[in-house]
Amino acid sequence: MESTDKTLMLAVRDGDVDKFGVLFDRHHRRLFEFFYRMTGDRTASEDLVQDVFLRMLKYRESFSQNSEFRAWMYHIARTARIDRFRKRQGEASSPVQHIESACDGKSSVRLQEQIERDQQVAMLERALLELPNDKRELIVLARYQEMKYEQIASLLGIEVGAVKTRVHRAIAELRHVFMRMSGEKSNAL
Repeated sequence: MESTDKTLMLAVRDGDVDKFGVLFDRHHRRLFEFFYRMTGDRTASEDLVQDVFLRMLKYRESFSQNSEFRAWMYHIARTARIDRFRKRQGEASSPVQHIESACDGKSSVRLQEQIERDQQVAMLERALLELPNDKRELIVLARYQEMKYEQIASLLGIEVGAVKTRVHRAIAELRHVFMRMSGEKSNAL
């Protein structure tokens, strides 16, 4: 029978540090995606993932029987990102987007469709990076990390209804930014 994240973290908290590797295997990719969508910086995202797991180990005693693992982990992740931002406040971050397409025997029509999809995904990622941090974080947690509104509410210390409203508004703003960028692209052609 597979252990739950909570069971594993409770074991780690109680001294069975070997179980921590299982948690890393389960969650490092998801945390990387969270940070990458928040920062647009691959190197910073990798560093932040390592920082989160170090903090989880360091502060393992703060995990209680009543804790929900993912909410606890993302609380640490948010804190790590904020700390990094404060520490590097003077540095400007300019994410570079790469779209790589390889012709692997696809027809030119399918290749063109794939290129257009890749460009739309890249534009969506750029639009996401244009949102204010709080709105970007809500979208990343709700849509990309697939956290339930209840978990996000607990993480942010707000009501579930407020989460629903804020996510709805953030998605509307993302749609607006994406459409604006799409219009600029069309006008540039």
